Amino acid sequence: MAIEIKAPTFPESVADGTVATWHKQPGEAVKRDELIVDIETDKVVLEVLATADGVLGDIVKGEGETVLSDEVLGSIVEGGAAAAAAPAAAAAAPSAAPAAASTDAGEDDPIAAPAARKLAEESGLDLATVSGTGKGGRITKEDVVAAVANKKSAPAAAPAAKPAAAAAAAVVTAAGDRTEKRVPMTRLRAKIAERLVEAQSNMAMLTTFNEVDMTEVMALRSKYKDLFEKTHNGVRLGFMSFFVKAATEALKRFPAVNASIDGNDIVYHGYADVGVAVSSDRGLVVPVLRNAESMSLAEIENGIATFGKKARDGKLSIEEMTGGTFTITNGGTFGSMMSTPIVNPPQAAILGMHNIIQRPMAINGQVVIRPMMYLALSYDHRLIDGKEAVTFLVTIKNLLEDPSRLLLDI
Repeated sequence: MAIEIKAPTFPESVADGTVATWHKQPGEAVKRDELIVDIETDKVVLEVLATADGVLGDIVKGEGETVLSDEVLGSIVEGGAAAAAAPAAAAAAPSAAPAAASTDAGEDDPIAAPAARKLAEESGLDLATVSGTGKGGRITKEDVVAAVANKKSAPAAAPAAKPAAAAAAAVVTAAGDRTEKRVPMTRLRAKIAERLVEAQSNMAMLTTFNEVDMTEVMALRSKYKDLFEKTHNGVRLGFMSFFVKAATEALKRFPAVNASIDGNDIVYHGYADVGVAVSSDRGLVVPVLRNAESMSLAEIENGIATFGKKARDGKLSIEEMTGGTFTITNGGTFGSMMSTPIVNPPQAAILGMHNIIQRPMAINGQVVIRPMMYLALSYDHRLIDGKEAVTFLVTIKNLLEDPSRLLLDI
């Protein structure tokens, strides 16, 4: 009995996905709840699990193909035996042997030079399809270069289930050892590019800067970090929770910064869903802390730590990355001194943090060394006036330079 393998039901914010990787090939045994295929959307990678024990049957959607919500990807033959694939493989083996033998032309030298073999592997090229021009039919590096060029110029349908690395990459070799690797843009990277261009094209975006003295926050963190971690079951006290807390307080005072434009309407949100930019192997993702205005420092730190781990493991859900009324990004983690972050539409503003640098500052007529951080607020000028943006950023600065203000709500 054949059981259909279907794509997950995508939420309204996700139109379609791309088959990223088949973890099983036709004829291989699968177990119930075993991962068999990954679907990449513009937000996350969705895992499709086997719904029954059996053998993977036909693959309907190969790697790189677009798939819609609930569309059939392939099938599982329930109760089938993986050994059934063995006769087919055994039958195919003899037919492949003559090809290899004829290419070898009876010489003791290997079928291909080491440089040719390496280039073929990088290019996803089957050496059996390359004609050797070297001594005794030996395949040279130049033969592989020519075969790759011919492969690029001639359209060819990829097999239904092809290793992701081979399907995604094509290598073009120029003179000497200079190579170029062409890789299709992932859906996530393509979506990031689309949204960045959209933001710059459709917004009147400006950026205002300020600097914050981190002395008090750093002293508070240093004094209580051990007790904080012990009290809150291992949750570590970082700087991001202070910024989220300060931002949510400032958003209460300046509701336009927490608003969004919908057509000719301005939507004022009575809550602060703060997106925290997290770097992952797939690119920048922005999971959202829901109702951050009512969260404690411990809850914020725990939420951020959880998102970071999920991002590294590729386990973030679409729901965790959907929405958001304001975003904070920390380029300082990578050593950025100053930048102009781009607003994430339909939000109206984004706060950029940077690295902390010990700098000489004039305090009460004296030159002292203080840990300083530049802050950047990019905002949509259609919705937020310059005065509001500057005052909003100054409010965050004041709250961080005197954290007791957060407790006293002043």
